[in-house]
Amino acid sequence: MSNGSTGILPQAPDISWPDLHQLDPVLGLALVMLIAVVAASTLHRLLRLPRLAGYMLVGALASPLGLGLLRPDDLDSWKPIIDLAIAVLVFELGSRLRPRWLIDNPWLAASCVLEGLCAALAVGGILVWLGAPLPSAVLAGTVAASTSPIIVMAGVHELRPRGQVGERLLMMCAINSVLAMLVLKLWPLLAMTGQASLASDATTWLASALFVVCGSFLLGLIGGWILDRATRFSDQRSGTLVLQIALVMLASTLASIWGLSPLLTLLVAGMTARALMGHRLTVEPYLGSAGAALTVLLFISLGVLFTFDGAQQVWPWVLALIAARLIGKGVGVALLARPSGLGWRQALGLTLSLQPMGSLAVLLVADNFRWGQQLPGLDPAVLQALLVCAAAMQLTGPLWLNLGLRRVAGECQEEDAHGA
Repeated sequence: MSNGSTGILPQAPDISWPDLHQLDPVLGLALVMLIAVVAASTLHRLLRLPRLAGYMLVGALASPLGLGLLRPDDLDSWKPIIDLAIAVLVFELGSRLRPRWLIDNPWLAASCVLEGLCAALAVGGILVWLGAPLPSAVLAGTVAASTSPIIVMAGVHELRPRGQVGERLLMMCAINSVLAMLVLKLWPLLAMTGQASLASDATTWLASALFVVCGSFLLGLIGGWILDRATRFSDQRSGTLVLQIALVMLASTLASIWGLSPLLTLLVAGMTARALMGHRLTVEPYLGSAGAALTVLLFISLGVLFTFDGAQQVWPWVLALIAARLIGKGVGVALLARPSGLGWRQALGLTLSLQPMGSLAVLLVADNFRWGQQLPGLDPAVLQALLVCAAAMQLTGPLWLNLGLRRVAGECQEEDAHGA
Protein backbone atom coordinates (compact mmCIF):
# COMPACT_ATOMS: atom_id res chain seq x y z
CA MET A 1 0.00 0.00 0.00
CA SER A 2 1.18 3.56 -0.59
CA ASN A 3 2.19 5.88 2.19
CA GLY A 4 -0.91 7.92 1.54
CA SER A 5 -3.23 4.93 2.18
CA THR A 6 -1.60 4.15 5.49
CA GLY A 7 -1.63 7.74 6.68
CA ILE A 8 2.13 7.70 7.19
CA LEU A 9 3.83 10.78 5.81
CA PRO A 10 7.37 10.48 4.50
CA GLN A 11 9.93 12.00 6.88
CA ALA A 12 11.86 15.01 5.69
CA PRO A 13 15.55 14.36 5.20
CA ASP A 14 17.90 15.58 7.93
CA ILE A 15 19.72 18.59 6.52
CA SER A 16 21.22 19.88 9.80
CA TRP A 17 24.83 20.99 9.65
CA PRO A 18 27.29 18.68 11.42
CA ASP A 19 29.29 20.11 14.27
CA LEU A 20 32.76 21.15 13.20
CA HIS A 21 34.38 18.82 15.70
CA GLN A 22 32.72 15.92 13.86
CA LEU A 23 34.45 16.96 10.64
CA ASP A 24 38.10 16.67 9.80
CA PRO A 25 39.92 18.78 12.46
CA VAL A 26 41.90 20.68 9.84
CA LEU A 27 38.77 21.49 7.80
CA GLY A 28 36.76 22.62 10.81
CA LEU A 29 39.41 24.92 12.24
CA ALA A 30 40.29 26.28 8.80
CA LEU A 31 36.63 27.24 8.29
CA VAL A 32 36.56 29.02 11.65
CA MET A 33 39.79 30.87 10.74
CA LEU A 34 38.24 32.07 7.49
CA ILE A 35 35.16 33.35 9.30
CA ALA A 36 37.32 34.96 12.00
CA VAL A 37 39.43 36.99 9.58
CA VAL A 38 36.38 38.31 7.72
CA ALA A 39 34.40 39.00 10.90
CA ALA A 40 37.31 40.69 12.68
CA SER A 41 37.95 43.00 9.73
CA THR A 42 34.26 43.87 9.49
CA LEU A 43 33.97 44.62 13.21
CA HIS A 44 37.12 46.72 13.06
CA ARG A 45 35.79 48.75 10.14
CA LEU A 46 32.27 49.26 11.50
CA LEU A 47 32.79 49.40 15.28
CA ARG A 48 36.53 50.15 15.57
CA LEU A 49 36.85 46.92 17.54
CA PRO A 50 40.44 45.63 17.65
CA ARG A 51 40.94 42.70 15.30
CA LEU A 52 42.41 40.58 18.09
CA ALA A 53 39.16 40.91 20.02
CA GLY A 54 37.30 39.88 16.87
CA TYR A 55 39.34 36.70 16.54
CA MET A 56 38.67 35.79 20.16
CA LEU A 57 34.96 36.56 19.84
CA VAL A 58 34.65 34.18 16.89
CA GLY A 59 36.50 31.54 18.87
CA ALA A 60 34.19 32.08 21.83
CA LEU A 61 31.12 31.80 19.56
CA ALA A 62 32.44 28.53 18.14
CA SER A 63 33.19 27.17 21.63
CA PRO A 64 30.85 25.33 24.02
CA LEU A 65 30.27 28.78 25.53
CA GLY A 66 28.52 29.75 22.28
CA LEU A 67 27.36 27.52 19.44
CA GLY A 68 29.36 24.47 20.49
CA LEU A 69 30.99 24.02 17.09
CA LEU A 70 34.40 23.37 18.61
CA ARG A 71 35.47 21.88 21.91
CA PRO A 72 38.67 22.47 23.91
CA ASP A 73 39.58 18.82 23.35
CA ASP A 74 39.75 19.50 19.61
CA LEU A 75 42.70 21.84 20.21
CA ASP A 76 44.94 19.34 21.97
CA SER A 77 46.19 17.94 18.65
CA TRP A 78 46.95 21.51 17.57
CA LYS A 79 48.94 22.38 20.69
CA PRO A 80 52.39 22.03 19.08
CA ILE A 81 51.37 24.47 16.33
CA ILE A 82 49.77 26.88 18.79
CA ASP A 83 52.85 26.62 21.01
CA LEU A 84 54.88 27.65 17.96
CA ALA A 85 52.66 30.73 17.52
CA ILE A 86 53.25 31.63 21.18
CA ALA A 87 56.98 31.00 20.81
CA VAL A 88 57.20 33.27 17.75
CA LEU A 89 55.66 36.17 19.68
CA VAL A 90 57.83 35.58 22.76
CA PHE A 91 61.03 35.49 20.68
CA GLU A 92 60.01 38.71 18.96
CA LEU A 93 59.32 40.27 22.36
CA GLY A 94 62.82 39.30 23.51
CA SER A 95 64.35 40.86 20.41
CA ARG A 96 62.65 44.16 21.23
CA LEU A 97 63.80 44.37 24.85
CA ARG A 98 66.70 46.60 25.86
CA PRO A 99 68.28 45.24 29.07
CA ARG A 100 70.73 48.14 29.08
CA TRP A 101 67.77 50.43 29.80
CA LEU A 102 67.31 48.74 33.19
CA ILE A 103 70.95 49.42 34.05
CA ASP A 104 70.80 53.04 32.94
CA ASN A 105 67.50 53.59 34.78
CA PRO A 106 67.49 51.51 38.00
CA TRP A 107 64.18 53.10 39.03
CA LEU A 108 62.63 51.50 35.95
CA ALA A 109 64.05 48.11 36.96
CA ALA A 110 62.56 48.53 40.43
CA SER A 111 59.24 49.61 38.92
CA CYS A 112 59.11 46.48 36.75
CA VAL A 113 59.34 44.30 39.86
CA LEU A 114 57.17 46.52 42.05
CA GLU A 115 54.13 46.58 39.78
CA GLY A 116 53.97 42.79 39.63
CA LEU A 117 54.58 42.46 43.37
CA CYS A 118 51.88 45.00 44.25
CA ALA A 119 49.39 43.27 41.95
CA ALA A 120 50.19 39.85 43.47
CA LEU A 121 49.86 41.17 47.03
CA ALA A 122 46.60 42.95 46.22
CA VAL A 123 45.02 39.90 44.59
CA GLY A 124 46.31 37.48 47.21
CA GLY A 125 45.26 39.76 50.06
CA ILE A 126 41.72 40.28 48.81
CA LEU A 127 41.28 36.53 48.28
CA VAL A 128 42.45 35.77 51.84
CA TRP A 129 40.06 38.42 53.12
CA LEU A 130 37.26 36.71 51.19
CA GLY A 131 38.12 33.39 52.85
CA ALA A 132 40.44 31.68 50.35
CA PRO A 133 43.23 29.42 51.69
CA LEU A 134 46.55 31.25 51.91
CA PRO A 135 48.58 28.99 49.52
CA SER A 136 45.86 29.14 46.88
CA ALA A 137 45.58 32.92 47.28
CA VAL A 138 49.34 33.26 46.81
CA LEU A 139 49.26 31.19 43.63
CA ALA A 140 46.27 33.10 42.25
CA GLY A 141 48.07 36.35 42.97
CA THR A 142 51.14 35.08 41.14
CA VAL A 143 49.21 34.15 38.00
CA ALA A 144 47.10 37.32 38.11
CA ALA A 145 50.17 39.55 38.48
CA SER A 146 51.50 38.61 35.05
CA THR A 147 50.55 40.43 31.88
CA SER A 148 50.06 38.32 28.76
CA PRO A 149 53.05 38.79 26.41
CA ILE A 150 51.13 37.32 23.48
CA ILE A 151 48.21 39.73 23.78
CA VAL A 152 50.59 42.64 24.36
CA MET A 153 52.84 41.80 21.41
CA ALA A 154 49.93 41.21 19.03
CA GLY A 155 48.29 44.41 20.27
CA VAL A 156 51.50 46.38 19.72
CA HIS A 157 51.60 45.07 16.14
CA GLU A 158 48.09 46.37 15.54
CA LEU A 159 48.38 49.70 17.39
CA ARG A 160 52.03 50.49 16.54
CA PRO A 161 52.72 52.75 19.56
CA ARG A 162 55.74 55.04 19.47
CA GLY A 163 56.89 56.12 22.93
CA GLN A 164 58.24 54.99 26.25
CA VAL A 165 54.87 53.74 27.52
CA GLY A 166 54.85 51.08 24.80
CA GLU A 167 58.50 50.25 25.48
CA ARG A 168 57.93 49.96 29.23
CA LEU A 169 54.87 47.81 28.60
CA LEU A 170 56.98 45.26 26.72
CA MET A 171 59.66 45.27 29.41
CA MET A 172 57.21 44.92 32.30
CA CYS A 173 55.12 42.15 30.78
CA ALA A 174 58.30 40.17 30.05
CA ILE A 175 59.63 40.58 33.59
CA ASN A 176 56.40 39.87 35.46
CA SER A 177 55.77 36.79 33.28
CA VAL A 178 59.23 35.42 34.10
CA LEU A 179 58.72 36.09 37.81
CA ALA A 180 55.34 34.35 37.66
CA MET A 181 56.96 31.38 35.95
CA LEU A 182 59.57 31.11 38.71
CA VAL A 183 56.96 31.15 41.47
CA LEU A 184 54.90 28.54 39.62
CA LYS A 185 57.98 26.33 39.47
CA LEU A 186 58.10 26.55 43.27
CA TRP A 187 54.37 25.93 43.68
CA PRO A 188 54.74 22.23 44.65
CA LEU A 189 57.03 23.36 47.49
CA LEU A 190 54.51 25.98 48.60
CA ALA A 191 51.68 23.44 48.43
CA MET A 192 53.56 21.19 50.88
CA THR A 193 53.74 23.89 53.57
CA GLY A 194 53.15 22.30 56.96
CA GLN A 195 53.99 18.76 55.84
CA ALA A 196 56.72 16.77 57.52
CA SER A 197 58.56 16.22 54.24
CA LEU A 198 58.90 19.95 53.55
CA ALA A 199 62.45 20.30 54.84
CA SER A 200 63.76 17.34 52.88
CA ASP A 201 62.03 18.38 49.67
CA ALA A 202 62.87 22.08 49.88
CA THR A 203 66.45 21.59 48.71
CA THR A 204 65.28 19.48 45.78
CA TRP A 205 62.74 22.04 44.62
CA LEU A 206 65.12 24.97 45.04
CA ALA A 207 67.78 23.12 43.06
CA SER A 208 65.17 22.43 40.41
CA ALA A 209 64.27 26.11 40.18
CA LEU A 210 67.96 27.05 39.92
CA PHE A 211 68.40 24.48 37.16
CA VAL A 212 65.43 25.91 35.27
CA VAL A 213 66.69 29.49 35.48
CA CYS A 214 70.34 28.78 34.65
CA GLY A 215 69.55 26.15 32.03
CA SER A 216 66.97 28.32 30.27
CA PHE A 217 69.32 31.31 30.30
CA LEU A 218 72.19 29.25 28.89
CA LEU A 219 70.02 27.65 26.21
CA GLY A 220 68.75 31.08 25.19
CA LEU A 221 72.31 32.43 24.94
CA ILE A 222 73.34 29.48 22.77
CA GLY A 223 70.24 29.85 20.59
CA GLY A 224 70.90 33.54 19.96
CA TRP A 225 74.56 32.81 19.17
CA ILE A 226 73.62 30.04 16.74
CA LEU A 227 71.22 32.36 14.92
CA ASP A 228 73.97 34.97 14.60
CA ARG A 229 76.39 32.41 13.18
CA ALA A 230 73.85 30.82 10.86
CA THR A 231 72.67 34.10 9.31
CA ARG A 232 76.23 34.89 8.22
CA PHE A 233 75.89 32.09 5.67
CA SER A 234 72.55 33.34 4.33
CA ASP A 235 72.43 36.37 2.06
CA GLN A 236 68.66 36.24 1.50
CA ARG A 237 66.07 37.89 3.72
CA SER A 238 63.70 34.97 3.31
CA GLY A 239 66.45 32.63 4.44
CA THR A 240 66.92 34.67 7.61
CA LEU A 241 63.23 34.36 8.43
CA VAL A 242 63.39 30.60 7.97
CA LEU A 243 66.40 30.46 10.30
CA GLN A 244 64.54 32.47 12.92
CA ILE A 245 61.52 30.16 12.83
CA ALA A 246 63.80 27.11 12.94
CA LEU A 247 65.58 28.54 15.98
CA VAL A 248 62.28 29.25 17.73
CA MET A 249 61.09 25.69 17.11
CA LEU A 250 64.40 24.17 18.21
CA ALA A 251 64.82 26.27 21.35
CA SER A 252 61.23 25.86 22.58
CA THR A 253 61.26 22.11 21.90
CA LEU A 254 64.57 21.54 23.68
CA ALA A 255 63.43 23.66 26.62
CA SER A 256 60.27 21.55 26.97
CA ILE A 257 62.14 18.25 26.62
CA TRP A 258 64.77 19.23 29.21
CA GLY A 259 62.24 20.62 31.69
CA LEU A 260 63.37 24.21 31.24
CA SER A 261 61.27 27.33 30.69
CA PRO A 262 60.44 28.01 27.02
CA LEU A 263 59.35 31.51 28.06
CA LEU A 264 62.72 32.48 29.56
CA THR A 265 64.67 30.62 26.87
CA LEU A 266 63.00 32.46 24.00
CA LEU A 267 63.21 35.84 25.69
CA VAL A 268 66.95 35.39 26.25
CA ALA A 269 67.42 34.06 22.70
CA GLY A 270 65.73 37.15 21.28
CA MET A 271 67.78 39.52 23.44
CA THR A 272 71.03 37.70 22.60
CA ALA A 273 70.32 37.70 18.88
CA ARG A 274 69.61 41.43 18.99
CA ALA A 275 72.79 42.13 20.96
CA LEU A 276 74.99 40.10 18.59
CA MET A 277 73.37 40.98 15.28
CA GLY A 278 72.21 44.56 15.81
CA HIS A 279 70.58 45.90 12.66
CA ARG A 280 71.29 42.62 10.87
CA LEU A 281 68.43 41.10 12.88
CA THR A 282 65.24 42.07 11.05
CA VAL A 283 62.31 40.61 12.93
CA GLU A 284 59.11 41.08 10.97
CA PRO A 285 55.84 41.12 12.90
CA TYR A 286 54.86 37.52 13.65
CA LEU A 287 58.07 36.47 11.77
CA GLY A 288 56.30 36.83 8.43
CA SER A 289 52.92 35.90 6.98
CA ALA A 290 53.06 32.30 8.19
CA GLY A 291 53.48 33.56 11.74
CA ALA A 292 50.51 35.91 11.22
CA ALA A 293 48.33 32.94 10.27
CA LEU A 294 49.51 31.11 13.39
CA THR A 295 48.59 34.14 15.49
CA VAL A 296 45.02 34.14 14.12
CA LEU A 297 44.82 30.45 15.05
CA LEU A 298 46.20 31.25 18.50
CA PHE A 299 43.62 33.90 19.30
CA ILE A 300 40.77 31.78 17.98
CA SER A 301 42.00 29.04 20.30
CA LEU A 302 41.99 31.44 23.24
CA GLY A 303 38.34 32.17 22.48
CA VAL A 304 37.50 28.47 22.32
CA LEU A 305 39.18 27.95 25.70
CA PHE A 306 37.21 30.69 27.45
CA THR A 307 35.11 29.42 30.32
CA PHE A 308 32.57 31.20 32.46
CA ASP A 309 31.32 28.04 34.15
CA GLY A 310 30.36 28.71 37.74
CA ALA A 311 30.69 32.47 37.30
CA GLN A 312 27.41 32.99 39.17
CA GLN A 313 28.92 31.35 42.27
CA VAL A 314 32.32 33.08 42.21
CA TRP A 315 31.44 36.47 40.70
CA PRO A 316 32.33 38.38 43.92
CA TRP A 317 35.80 36.85 43.78
CA VAL A 318 36.12 37.59 40.07
CA LEU A 319 35.21 41.25 40.53
CA ALA A 320 37.57 41.45 43.49
CA LEU A 321 40.37 39.91 41.42
CA ILE A 322 39.91 42.38 38.58
CA ALA A 323 39.67 45.40 40.88
CA ALA A 324 42.59 44.35 43.08
CA ARG A 325 44.76 43.67 40.05
CA LEU A 326 43.98 47.07 38.55
CA ILE A 327 44.66 48.89 41.83
CA GLY A 328 47.80 46.88 42.58
CA LYS A 329 49.38 47.54 39.21
CA GLY A 330 48.34 51.19 39.38
CA VAL A 331 49.98 51.64 42.78
CA GLY A 332 53.12 49.81 41.66
CA VAL A 333 53.49 52.00 38.58
CA ALA A 334 52.61 55.26 40.35
CA LEU A 335 55.01 54.81 43.28
CA LEU A 336 58.07 55.01 41.04
CA ALA A 337 56.60 56.87 38.07
CA ARG A 338 58.30 60.21 38.68
CA PRO A 339 61.72 58.85 39.76
CA SER A 340 61.79 56.62 36.65
CA GLY A 341 60.92 59.52 34.34
CA LEU A 342 57.23 58.86 33.68
CA GLY A 343 54.46 61.46 33.73
CA TRP A 344 51.18 60.85 35.51
CA ARG A 345 49.17 60.57 32.29
CA GLN A 346 51.75 58.13 30.95
CA ALA A 347 51.59 56.18 34.22
CA LEU A 348 47.82 55.85 33.86
CA GLY A 349 48.18 54.72 30.25
CA LEU A 350 50.78 52.14 31.29
CA THR A 351 48.58 50.85 34.12
CA LEU A 352 45.65 50.32 31.75
CA SER A 353 47.88 48.67 29.14
CA LEU A 354 49.17 46.19 31.74
CA GLN A 355 45.68 44.81 32.38
CA PRO A 356 45.53 42.00 29.73
CA MET A 357 45.94 38.94 31.91
CA GLY A 358 47.20 35.66 30.54
CA SER A 359 48.16 32.16 31.56
CA LEU A 360 51.25 31.95 29.34
CA ALA A 361 53.54 31.03 32.23
CA VAL A 362 51.36 27.94 32.80
CA LEU A 363 50.51 27.08 29.19
CA LEU A 364 54.12 26.81 28.04
CA VAL A 365 54.82 24.06 30.58
CA ALA A 366 51.45 22.31 30.28
CA ASP A 367 50.74 19.14 28.35
CA ASN A 368 47.32 20.32 27.21
CA PHE A 369 45.13 23.42 27.31
CA ARG A 370 43.38 22.59 30.59
CA TRP A 371 46.04 24.49 32.48
CA GLY A 372 44.16 24.36 35.77
CA GLN A 373 45.12 20.68 35.95
CA GLN A 374 48.78 21.71 36.06
CA LEU A 375 48.29 23.30 39.50
CA PRO A 376 47.52 20.45 41.92
CA GLY A 377 46.24 21.44 45.32
CA LEU A 378 44.71 24.73 44.21
CA ASP A 379 41.41 25.45 45.91
CA PRO A 380 38.57 24.71 43.42
CA ALA A 381 36.73 27.98 44.07
CA VAL A 382 39.93 30.01 43.66
CA LEU A 383 40.75 28.12 40.46
CA GLN A 384 37.29 28.78 39.02
CA ALA A 385 37.50 32.47 39.86
CA LEU A 386 40.95 32.61 38.27
CA LEU A 387 39.72 30.92 35.09
CA VAL A 388 36.76 33.28 34.73
CA CYS A 389 38.94 36.31 35.47
CA ALA A 390 41.53 35.20 32.91
CA ALA A 391 38.81 34.72 30.28
CA ALA A 392 37.36 38.17 30.93
CA MET A 393 40.72 39.97 30.94
CA GLN A 394 41.94 38.16 27.81
CA LEU A 395 38.76 38.89 25.88
CA THR A 396 38.90 42.57 26.84
CA GLY A 397 42.70 42.74 26.63
CA PRO A 398 42.85 44.46 23.22
CA LEU A 399 40.39 47.06 24.50
CA TRP A 400 42.60 47.82 27.52
CA LEU A 401 45.59 48.22 25.20
CA ASN A 402 43.69 50.52 22.88
CA LEU A 403 42.52 52.62 25.81
CA GLY A 404 45.92 52.83 27.47
CA LEU A 405 48.23 53.28 24.50
CA ARG A 406 46.06 55.29 22.13
CA ARG A 407 43.45 57.15 24.17
CA VAL A 408 45.40 57.94 27.34
CA ALA A 409 49.11 57.81 26.47
CA GLY A 410 48.52 59.05 22.92
CA GLU A 411 51.33 56.98 21.40
CA CYS A 412 49.50 55.71 18.31
CA GLN A 413 49.39 58.82 16.16
CA GLU A 414 50.88 57.01 13.17
CA GLU A 415 48.05 54.48 13.11
CA ASP A 416 45.46 57.20 13.61
CA ALA A 417 46.95 59.13 10.70
CA HIS A 418 46.55 56.13 8.44
CA GLY A 419 43.00 55.61 9.55
CA ALA A 420 43.73 52.06 10.65
